Amino acid sequence: FGGAAIGAGVLLAGCTSNEESSNEAQINTNSGGNANAEPGQAVTIGFSAPAADHGWLAAITTNAQAQAKAYSDVTFNMVEAGADAAAQRAALSTLISQKPTVIVMLPHDGKELNAAGLEAMQAGIPVVNLDRAFPDDKAYRTQILGDNYGMGVSAANFIIAQMKAKGVSSPIIGEIAGMDELELTQERSRGFSETLAQAGFRVANRRAARFTADSGQQEATGLFQAVPKLDAVWNHDDDQGIGVMAAINQASRTEFIMVGGAGSKKAMEDIQADNTPLKATVTYSPSMASSAVSLARLIGQNRGMSDLVELQVPKSIVLASETITKENASNYLKLGF
Repeated sequence: FGGAAIGAGVLLAGCTSNEESSNEAQINTNSGGNANAEPGQAVTIGFSAPAADHGWLAAITTNAQAQAKAYSDVTFNMVEAGADAAAQRAALSTLISQKPTVIVMLPHDGKELNAAGLEAMQAGIPVVNLDRAFPDDKAYRTQILGDNYGMGVSAANFIIAQMKAKGVSSPIIGEIAGMDELELTQERSRGFSETLAQAGFRVANRRAARFTADSGQQEATGLFQAVPKLDAVWNHDDDQGIGVMAAINQASRTEFIMVGGAGSKKAMEDIQADNTPLKATVTYSPSMASSAVSLARLIGQNRGMSDLVELQVPKSIVLASETITKENASNYLKLGF
């Protein structure tokens, strides 16, 4: 989902994958003589993330579970996040009362779950916050985030390069965003529009979908009806891109290039095949959940990261957004969700 929230009972139509087993490429198997791979003090990691039967959020949970299993010194205690921020707060209160060593959480909404992070930290339980930032630095020990602004920058840079190569000086650019109430969507759009502006380009028509295939199809259909000719489109999320592609086929619109977001296996395969408008996707990998569990273990054991001089895990880690094209898709396919 690339960080999307999804309510209980909402299923994706035509989703990219059914993530029942973890992607081994997204798990750190601790090979290569890393001293931190050696078993240490036993730690219990509490975990909470919004549920999803498919796509990016499903990969987040399966990656976290699989990474925990890779460590003989980790006990993994997962609590249901529930349908919304209030339900997740209640579940986290229960988890905090159980006193795990560390908590890893992907909040429904960073602002609304900030208090839960503070509660855990004040109870002496370090929090590793995943994907959606808390506004208060005191609400987490470490946060690991995808680069939402950077996704927009990467998508814009690809479109700018393609337009310049084709000699298109005033391209008509469409944008199909995710959920506008989420800060991550706002950051993606800001990175996109600000980078386009540096080349003298702008977004001609922007629609906000809901990170689902159905909403992607609906918003793309509206975009195509409103704009009879397009040069480029950025769709923020590869799961909702299934619906966007359906709308493309329905409208028989192939005159533009499209960039996706997050890096699903299906998107990468379409980019490789090169027989649709989708020519690139910018990454927002659910492998961050595996890394969050690894960081939580090190924090619980009072270890630092072996390749850093400092004795403690950093306060914040932001993962770069990379651009996947036909030329490099084969390298990234194993990381697709």
